[in-house]
Amino acid sequence: MPYRFAVSSVLLLLSSLCMAQGPAPAISYTRDIQPIFTEKCVACHACYDSACQLNLGSGEGAARGASKAPVYDGERSKAQDPTRLFYDASGKAAWQSRGFYSVLDAQGSQAALMARMLELGHRTPLQPNAKLPSEIVLGLNRENMCPQPAEFDGYAGAHPKEGMPLAVTGLTSQQYQTLQRWLASGAPIDEQGLAPSARESLQVVQWENLLNAPGARESLVARWLYEHWFLAHIYFEGGEPGHFFQWVRSRTPTGQPIDLINTRRPNDDPGTQVYYRLWPVQGVIVHKTHITYPLGAAKLARVKTLFYSGDWQVNALPGYGPARRANPFETFEAIPAKARYQFMLDNAEYFVRTFIRGPVCRGQIATDVIRDNFWALFQAPEHDLYITDPAYRGQATPLLAMPGQNDDVGSVLSLWLAYRDKRNEYEVLRRDSYAEAPAPSWSTLWAGNDNALLSIFRHFDSASVTKGLIGEIPQTMWLFDYPLLERTYYQLAVNFDVFGNVSHQAQTRLYFDLIRNGAEQNFLRLMPAGTREDFLDDWYQNSGKFKMWLDYESIDDSKRSALKLDAKDPKKDFANQLLARYGELNAKPDPINRCDSAYCSRPNIDPALQDAEQALSGLASRPAAGLKVIEQLPEATLLRVQTPGGKRQFYSMLRNRAHSNVAFMLGESLRYQPGLDTLTIFPGILSSYPNFMFDIPSAEVPEFVTAMQEARDAESFEKIVERWGIRRSHPQFWQYFHDQTRFLQETDPVEAGVMDMNRYENL
Repeated sequence: MPYRFAVSSVLLLLSSLCMAQGPAPAISYTRDIQPIFTEKCVACHACYDSACQLNLGSGEGAARGASKAPVYDGERSKAQDPTRLFYDASGKAAWQSRGFYSVLDAQGSQAALMARMLELGHRTPLQPNAKLPSEIVLGLNRENMCPQPAEFDGYAGAHPKEGMPLAVTGLTSQQYQTLQRWLASGAPIDEQGLAPSARESLQVVQWENLLNAPGARESLVARWLYEHWFLAHIYFEGGEPGHFFQWVRSRTPTGQPIDLINTRRPNDDPGTQVYYRLWPVQGVIVHKTHITYPLGAAKLARVKTLFYSGDWQVNALPGYGPARRANPFETFEAIPAKARYQFMLDNAEYFVRTFIRGPVCRGQIATDVIRDNFWALFQAPEHDLYITDPAYRGQATPLLAMPGQNDDVGSVLSLWLAYRDKRNEYEVLRRDSYAEAPAPSWSTLWAGNDNALLSIFRHFDSASVTKGLIGEIPQTMWLFDYPLLERTYYQLAVNFDVFGNVSHQAQTRLYFDLIRNGAEQNFLRLMPAGTREDFLDDWYQNSGKFKMWLDYESIDDSKRSALKLDAKDPKKDFANQLLARYGELNAKPDPINRCDSAYCSRPNIDPALQDAEQALSGLASRPAAGLKVIEQLPEATLLRVQTPGGKRQFYSMLRNRAHSNVAFMLGESLRYQPGLDTLTIFPGILSSYPNFMFDIPSAEVPEFVTAMQEARDAESFEKIVERWGIRRSHPQFWQYFHDQTRFLQETDPVEAGVMDMNRYENL
């Protein structure tokens, strides 16, 4: 039976039932439809990587519809027009003029495309908790077909098991009927935009007045602050739970409706007078884009102290354009460097998240420039020559320009070489200048608040950032000074264009490689003289040695460090001393991964969870050569452990892949060292993209651990999955999947958002 007739039959039956029982209550999009989308659709249909750009986190996104053009395309020769929801167009007609097509409108005698996709999924349910058919391709390797309404019958014939929701336990009968009734009635949308509360409105006005104050100095500071806040989900002291705001540029001042200036980048020429405004974040909050930042009375006082005190002046405001984007150090040089750096340090976790979790870090080629786990530290402003030495700053500033402004495909190599050479000239200046400075000591490290120590985990094609020092002592560490932190932020967040062409994206990725190398070299300055080359040899094995010769500046291996470290293993000794010195700051004791006593669990928690953690420590920080099951595991697995008393705790089980080096854009699999892979197990949710989930009663955790230790192949691992795994086809899949968000709402509500399931694997 053709699918259009099948859907028509379903709708006729629903209509008959309604007539028999009297008129059904009107369906409300806000009350009835968006909750279904949030539960069953948003996990795949949100943000830039929405399948077919169909974003179901809001009525605006549902009405916009779908597009065949992918946002993430690393091979396009020309940049494409941006399609940012709420930014680049408004209303169905405007979006359709940009190539989108409706999934809600009926097409003559045919039901809406969404109705037919849902019917296809509803008539082919999955076998409960079984592996999916092999012909269904999942993950980032899936080629989304994105059929238009006239192409649906062909799609359904070729992919009869790939209706919606795709390859996952589907809608309940009630949800299915509600959606079909809504679609049959014309899919009306009654959504109202989120509005600030009275208390939030007062703070919005207060902050907008600050950033829109008259004066050249005020204007320059406001521009710099906006460029550092544009990705933030702002929340206010005393604000409503779930209310977040974003800074935008508007043609209209405070008190008038926002007239958005929707430039491609936040530092593009606005072409008119700018007013910085705060508008509410609309739609469902999804974890992967939810990078939070607090504003309140203390922050307001801090900003005023940092930027509006002192007698510094602005003689002339800088313009816009490629040169200004390429070198923010020149653009904003009138603002005291100490103020700029201290502002970034105050919320260092936010800034590192913008470029580790942000749009640039989506996809393997973007993330394979970093190790799978490392710690990030920051140089104290009083020990940063860029802050303390005006002569050095004057020499360094012209060398800190970044590529990516010219996206001519034919010039990629010449542009890369020019910026590489300029960066290496800066590294020579830095190396030689610091050789004449006092030897680094513990005071070299900034320890101003709990943002001072960060842990970064890469999950193959995504990455995450967490406060504190988590996991085993990593192979590498990064040390940011101000020039490195600001360049990383501008290169990967402000200047990065997710809609850019292959030239722009390649230049960004290649420069990120230099950033990593610079951060590693900064850290090695803390290690004893005579050991630094040995560390580099370990970090850049095999082909990495060629890359060191080809692209990186040599390191100073003779200037002494003032740190007293064990000559046998100085990095390990440094890490142990770091943990001891900053334990009260936020080093996060991690007994599961760094067990140094008989008790490998956190104190003062439920005894059942203590026993579970004690058992789980037997899997952590062991190389895969002795724990073969690691070879079967994806990058980010969640363990949901339930106690007899009804409590539950989520643990992130992260696979840390070892590499001979991470110095090249392609051929990553050739540099794997699988026998050295390890697991990090930590209480909490450390990824926006879970690859799989196990649900384990706490009393069974020792059995789970034993089974994992004894699993030697795919067959034995599958038995573990059969017993404790939550497959995409599990009847209660969505209950378990969204329990991650509920757990965050209970433990860290500001950070809570719907997780992404595009990477959930078919184990």
